[in-house]
Amino acid sequence: MKHNLTLTIASLLSILFFTFHLADDIVRGMSPGGLLNLIAVAICVVWLYGTLALAERRSGFVIILLFSLLGLAVPVLHMRGPGVGFGTTRSGGIFFVWTIIALGVTALFSVILSVRGLWSLPWRRHLQPKGLQKLQAPTSQTSGMP
Repeated sequence: MKHNLTLTIASLLSILFFTFHLADDIVRGMSPGGLLNLIAVAICVVWLYGTLALAERRSGFVIILLFSLLGLAVPVLHMRGPGVGFGTTRSGGIFFVWTIIALGVTALFSVILSVRGLWSLPWRRHLQPKGLQKLQAPTSQTSGMP
């Protein structure tokens, strides 16, 4: 299985479900529509950039990890208190609840895959230019054994 492709798809789905959920919150009156929502647009743009333009890079994995954790917080916040009840009292409540669950699933899956991607990267960069090799000190055998 190609884990980086799977991470890209899961992260894109999380972004899609996040935008569906935000739009549904605005329509239901749970979140006021206004210029404050441009912050959510900026979050989605950075998340999308990290997913597509910085794929397989350390910075891309970190961006996906951080914003997937943010996406994972949405179902947690809605499941505490009156958030889910308010969303289900009007028509289309199943879509509201489904987007919360789908966002939670894809965001948690993205967290797992981004941690795996970070773990598989080399921890240190080699700072030497490509044409140079390390000079090794000659080793001497003083024991006399071959």
